[in-house]
Amino acid sequence: MRIILLLFFLSFLVPAKAETIKVMLITGGHSYDTLQFFQMFDELKGIEYEHFAQPDANRQIASGKADEFDVLVFYDMWQNISLEERMAYLNLTQNGKPFLFLHHALVSYQKWPEFQSIIGGKYIEEAPNVDEDQLSTYEHDVWVYSKVENYTPVTNGFRELRFFDEVYGNVMVSDEVKPLLRTTHPKSMEYIAWENQYRNSTVLYIQPGHDKRTYVEKDYRKLLFQAIHYLAKK
Repeated sequence: MRIILLLFFLSFLVPAKAETIKVMLITGGHSYDTLQFFQMFDELKGIEYEHFAQPDANRQIASGKADEFDVLVFYDMWQNISLEERMAYLNLTQNGKPFLFLHHALVSYQKWPEFQSIIGGKYIEEAPNVDEDQLSTYEHDVWVYSKVENYTPVTNGFRELRFFDEVYGNVMVSDEVKPLLRTTHPKSMEYIAWENQYRNSTVLYIQPGHDKRTYVEKDYRKLLFQAIHYLAKK
C-alpha cells in the first residue's frame, strides 16, 4: 500500500510530456532552398509538420484537412484560389484557426481583396489601373537590422535581430496590426513582422526568410519556434 501511495505522489512530480504541435506547412509558387528549409523545420523541437504544395494545398484546405492541424504555416506565393477555397479560409478564421505567413506569402492572392485583411498587409504587384508609385519593391542580399517594437511571446528574449536577406518596400500595412519588429533600412517597409486579428484567428506575418542564409540563423529559428508555439496556444 505504501508503495502504491509513493508512486501516486511521484506521478505529480514527473513533468508531463509536452504535446507535439501539428503544423500544416504550405509552399508553392516561388522557388526556395528546399533542402535547408525542411531541415530547419525538422530541427524545431516539439513541432511536427506535414508538407502540402500548391495547388493541392488549397484543395486540401477546402476538403477540411486543415482541421487536423494546430497551426497553418504559409511559405507559398500563390494566386489561383477558387470560391470554395476562399470560403474554406474564411471558415477557418471564423473557427479561430491560427495562421503564420512567411516572407513571400505576402504577395499571394493579388486579386482577392479579403486576403489583405487576413494577413494585415499587401505587397502590390503590377496590375491594370495601378500607378507605378504604388508598386511595391524588393531588394536582395542586404543586411537587415531590426529592433523589437512590441514584446510578446513571439519576440521574447530578443532585442535586436540581424539577417542577410531580402527586403520589401512600399508595402501597404494595416493600421490595425500590432508591429513586432521594426527596421530603418531605407529600402524596406518599416515593420517586418506583425500580429493581426482577423475574425477569431490570430495571424502572424514574418517578412525575413528568403533563403538558406536566414534559415540557418539561430535567431530566425527561435523566432519561428516562438511564433508557432504562441499560435498553438491561441
